[in-house]
Amino acid sequence: MRIAIGGMAIESSQFCPHRSTYDDFRVTRGAALLDRYTWTRPDSGLADQVEWVPLVHAVALPGGPVERETYDRIKSELIARIREAGPLDGMVYDIHGAMSVVGLDDAEADLTDAVRDALGPDVLLSAAMDLHGNVSRRFADRLDLLTAHRLAPHEDAWETRERAARKLVERLASGKGRPYRAWVQVPVLLPGEKTSTRLEPAKSLYGRLASVEALDGIVDAAVWVGYAWADEARCRAAVVVTGDDPGLALEQARGLAQEYWDVRRDFVFVGPTGDADACIAHAVASRARPFLISDSGDNPTAGGAGDLAYMLRRLLADEDLASGRVTALHPGITDPAAVAACFDAGVGARVTLKVGGHVSAGTGPHAEPYELTGTVTALEDPAAPAAGAPRGNPAYDGGGRTAAVTRGGVTAVLTERRKPFHTRADFGTLDPTAYDVVVVKIGYLEPELYALAADWLLALTPGGVDQDLPRLGHHRVVRPLYPFDDAGFEDPDLTAVLL
Repeated sequence: MRIAIGGMAIESSQFCPHRSTYDDFRVTRGAALLDRYTWTRPDSGLADQVEWVPLVHAVALPGGPVERETYDRIKSELIARIREAGPLDGMVYDIHGAMSVVGLDDAEADLTDAVRDALGPDVLLSAAMDLHGNVSRRFADRLDLLTAHRLAPHEDAWETRERAARKLVERLASGKGRPYRAWVQVPVLLPGEKTSTRLEPAKSLYGRLASVEALDGIVDAAVWVGYAWADEARCRAAVVVTGDDPGLALEQARGLAQEYWDVRRDFVFVGPTGDADACIAHAVASRARPFLISDSGDNPTAGGAGDLAYMLRRLLADEDLASGRVTALHPGITDPAAVAACFDAGVGARVTLKVGGHVSAGTGPHAEPYELTGTVTALEDPAAPAAGAPRGNPAYDGGGRTAAVTRGGVTAVLTERRKPFHTRADFGTLDPTAYDVVVVKIGYLEPELYALAADWLLALTPGGVDQDLPRLGHHRVVRPLYPFDDAGFEDPDLTAVLL
């Protein structure tokens, strides 16, 4: 069997002023593309059945909408490579599901229409997706198999891709052809920080997908939360149950959708919350060290700009932190000009910088640059790493140079490019456990940070991925939609549609 692999993956906040360009994407082709996956290897058990055909794959750190020129360039290459690939039996479609493109209303549907047209009607197309993606009917109708992560945080991201690939191989080997897809959307749109599978009700809802999949006549079951920081008609929860028994698929999809609707008010934030000042005060007074705070509104891995100095301003407004009686580490504010100034000055130099707000300027008082006077305490250049230095998160390389500037007890880490801090290695030579408080631009804590934290709070801060959805100003989502509408909201028709 000849099975192609390709796709385009990014999560795009339409409330973020950042625009994603071609330089933001890591583009992989040829052998390097096959090397991304374990199931393409000779020892995977599939080598005697499949010739894997690498097309092109582009993935970027979440951010603002993709510039149309960038989207068209990647799309054109993907379609050209499909047409040049020769006869294909199937394709593994590695995407996210929450890509927004300037000028398009449903970017994944537009891309999938082009992919399907290039493949032809008989080639089976299997999509691997993030559970924070959106699943419109137009999009789902062009696919044959589609599945999504079952864990948030996404510790099963690579397992999801492998499931999409192996289900496709099984389907082709069986000769059964195209399965039915029972599709239904649920009028609920919640942020990821309220739908973590670490907690109920998401834990049980997602926990039972494997048992649905195991039913005779069912191929796969998936639930999507939807992407809360885009403002499009497709943005809402969705359920797809794939199988050969159409009646059973419809029944199971209806049941999962009803369960989601019934527990909609039971979803809560994954950790204790507060505004910035309340979280800082609590962390400073606590004996738990290190105490982590999530600057959730400017989380770059949800689509935030990552350039807001809002939390830096609030940290230095605290007397204990400003005086140095308590220490705090705050990575990573994106500001290439400030990083360059720090490198010019050198370690130990005293600098005065206008920090942050260069991309987000004009979006509100929270986005104003902050004048930071302090001492350059660390400089790191990943292009020339020191011997034995730890490497950053391989999923999002390209953060560029970083500079640490300390004022009082607060050390701010400035980054040349947008960069998440999810793992111990992402901090480079700085040791987060050496500080009393660590404030990271993130939502729910990724596993390494979760293990590192002695205690934790989720700060409900402003930004492009603000957790307070109503104050963002959605106006194109289809209403009624929970939580935007609640009182007097009649139970929706959750009858699944067979595709």
